[in-house]
Amino acid sequence: QGQLAESGGGLVQAGGSLRLSCAASGFTFSTYTMGWFRQAPGKEREFVATINWKERATYYADSVRGRFTVSRDNAKNTAYLRMSSLKPEDTAVYYCAASNIYPLTNPLRSDYWGQGTQVTVSS
Repeated sequence: QGQLAESGGGLVQAGGSLRLSCAASGFTFSTYTMGWFRQAPGKEREFVATINWKERATYYADSVRGRFTVSRDNAKNTAYLRMSSLKPEDTAVYYCAASNIYPLTNPLRSDYWGQGTQVTVSS
């Protein structure tokens, strides 16, 4: 069965940068769209970024566009989310997701989920 494992979360100062990784196993990673979502306390899980299987297209939420970059390395079965100019409002648990559709912007359309990694941005 498909599994995803996020890593790279932590505490960072506002304005800083962080890179999250998502290691995939149990499915054909290179044929799946990858997505990143986040969920803050008291809020719904929201879309952050997505990248298709051919690495030819990306899409971002308005709140992160220009600050975050999603990428993937199919040889390593790993997706990444590079976050820059971080703001306190970026604080959330970040989840990696996989789907056979693109773009992956609706969490209900995800086939696989990771357990999440906490990102905390301090003022």
